[in-house]
Amino acid sequence: MRAPARIGLYVAGLGVVFVASAAIAGAVVPEGVVPDPAVSHAPEQHVATGDALEQQSTRGAAMTRGLSLEQDGYTLGEVEAPATVGEAGELAFTLTGPAGEPVTEFDVSHEQQLHLIVVRSDGAHFRHVHPVMDADGRWSLPWTWDAAGTYRIYADAAPSAGDAVTLTRTIDVAGELAPVRASETSTTASVDGYDVALDGQLRAGATSRLTVEVTRDGEPVTTLEPYLGAYGHLVALRDGDLAYLHVHPEGAEPKAGQVSGPTVTFGVEAPTPGRYLLYLDFQVEGQVRTAAFVVEATPDGAPAPAPEDAPAAGHDPATHDH
Repeated sequence: MRAPARIGLYVAGLGVVFVASAAIAGAVVPEGVVPDPAVSHAPEQHVATGDALEQQSTRGAAMTRGLSLEQDGYTLGEVEAPATVGEAGELAFTLTGPAGEPVTEFDVSHEQQLHLIVVRSDGAHFRHVHPVMDADGRWSLPWTWDAAGTYRIYADAAPSAGDAVTLTRTIDVAGELAPVRASETSTTASVDGYDVALDGQLRAGATSRLTVEVTRDGEPVTTLEPYLGAYGHLVALRDGDLAYLHVHPEGAEPKAGQVSGPTVTFGVEAPTPGRYLLYLDFQVEGQVRTAAFVVEATPDGAPAPAPEDAPAAGHDPATHDH
């Protein structure tokens, strides 16, 4: 056979083999499984990542409270209070409902119908108090300012006709202002001879377990008394905008006359990474004291930062009016 004829038959044979191979591949590998070489990764990964970020953002928004004077139709009215430092007077306000009428019926939460939190914008001069409501829905209590500045007022309550709300307003107090800022984190505090240590890592976007331990003269305090339905009450605020965090004590509600200690554990929900201000109320021998901490919330899954032993600068013990 001549050379040109042999070459022609060889090429034809290769064509048959190629077509057969393609047919077999089509039968073994379903159409659409082989990725497009122009696409370096599956588009589904982008969708999943986007959904995860959206869910995290939505959860963070749901966890953020105490940034508005209105929620679900309920509004915190104008706050009456002394205008200057040292002036004796009254702090008073009214909550109105969706129909614009003063709300007069509230459910009891943590042994009170309403919790009032007052704190200066730099985190100092924290107070957790419980005003009294009259028949017209006006809440009030005697009040004197210890220092000048802009204060945030939080009304934390559960109207009987709706869901729990945390409403807030700001109020300015005239006088010579000496602002203070916490420059470092702190997980230890001392108040009236009691030493309080905070253990646990605050993580954003999840519920974190934080435990406090109370000691005195190096010995554990086992006489913590029930206060607001638990052996301790914790308030957490986000540094920067002072968003109000959801915090709940763990364990069964104590009965009157029971004591416990030296530890109390809380579940804390931080909406975003960043710095947070924590205030622990605890009661011993009928007196409520407050320990303040400054902590850093890390993204969920990130390693915890190295602990710092610096004191919580600028956070004074709370003043309690009961």
